[in-house]
Amino acid sequence: MLKGIPEIISPDLLKLLMEMGHGDDLVIGDINFPAASNAKRLVRCDGHGAPPLLDAILKFFPLDKFVEKPVTLMSVVKGTLDKTPEIWEEYRNIIKKYFNSFTDFEYIDRFQFYERARDAYSIIATSEKALYGVIILKKGVL
Repeated sequence: MLKGIPEIISPDLLKLLMEMGHGDDLVIGDINFPAASNAKRLVRCDGHGAPPLLDAILKFFPLDKFVEKPVTLMSVVKGTLDKTPEIWEEYRNIIKKYFNSFTDFEYIDRFQFYERARDAYSIIATSEKALYGVIILKKGVL
């Protein structure tokens, strides 16, 4: 047992976060994301939504300050939504809680996102039901 680690952070996830180095990408996938078929390393967090995981991870995870935008979202495919996904504002608020210098996300199209995910250090599979609830974090240094 350890103190101060949120319950949502499993031993496998904690180990993975410790293994990652500067510049490595971590993908938090939503329920529709093809996590298993794209992951070099897969951590399952079934039953959990992406915002609580993001909040717990950012307590430990430094974002990369050597890139302009260390957090990436998948751009909305034209015709799939009438408005900006609400979860993006949730993500913004969580990130700002830990990194007040955060300015904005990088937005990339669906196929670029999948390509980045395949190259990522790891993908976390969640039960997040919000459309466009996928997010990539680039790890920084302490």
